This record gives sequence, structure tokens and C-alpha cells, in this order.
Amino acid sequence: MMKKTNLITRQGFNQLKQELDYLWREKRPDITKKVSWAASLGDRSENADYQYNKKMLREIDRRVRYLRKRLESVQIVDYSEQQKGRVFFGAWVEIENDQGETLTFRIVGPDEIYDRKDYISIDAPMARALLKKQPDEEVWVNTPTGRKQWFINRVDYEQE
Repeated sequence: MMKKTNLITRQGFNQLKQELDYLWREKRPDITKKVSWAASLGDRSENADYQYNKKMLREIDRRVRYLRKRLESVQIVDYSEQQKGRVFFGAWVEIENDQGETLTFRIVGPDEIYDRKDYISIDAPMARALLKKQPDEEVWVNTPTGRKQWFINRVDYEQE
């Protein structure tokens, strides 16, 4: 397995922190109450509420441990004026191929790509190929189906 890059955008860091706060301050206490209530009903081996909520509690605890560790190890990367006009971490990039297909996405840390179709990880071959390039440059990307050529139309840091 490839090692995850420890970079994250400030927005991504804040989202992970929000998730941790929600799990620890709201979700976990709520589930803990349900487990205690279900346990008070007696026979735990036949108690579906107890079994289900106990499993939920383990999942929450696992995620909380992961988030705490991850938030300590990531490095927040803020936009810097020197990045202007070139592809770096946090950039929104629009690319186009010879068939006229265009893609627009943001290059972010591996923790930020979930639930987003318009984000790609800095660890992805496409992101690696685009780094330090600028509009009107062409880029060759090695994909599972062979080498593909893309042209950079636009690099922006202001979207959203």
C-alpha cells in the first residue's frame, strides 16, 4: 500500500476536526446512553439494541482514535502567492484531452477526497503529473489503460 501524504488544506483540516468534535461530543455520548439503557434491560446476548449500539460505539471509538492521530500528523498547506498560475497542492485545475473531454478538479490531501467527485488526491498519478505545470502545457499521464495526453486549460485557487 502506498504511504499517504500528510498534506491537507485548511478547509479539509477543519472538516476532520468538526467530524471529531461531533463524534466525541454528540454521537458518542448519545450511543453510550443507548448502550447503558439496553444493558439495563437484562440479557445482553439476545438484546439487538445492545449488540447494535455496542458495535456502533466500537466504530465511533476507532474513527475517533484515527482522527486524533491523523490531525496531529497532517500538515496544513495554505495558498501562497508564489503558486499563482501553476499547479500545486490545493489548486483547482481544468484539463482537456484530444477528444474535447474536460475535467475540473481540486488537488487535495488523501483525507479530503471522500464524498467528493471533484477532488483528487495529491498521491494520484494525474495530480503528480500536473504538479508545477501551467495553463497551455501538455501533460502525459500513465493510466491503467496506457499513457494519456491532457492539456491544462486553467489553474485557479479561488473556487468554492
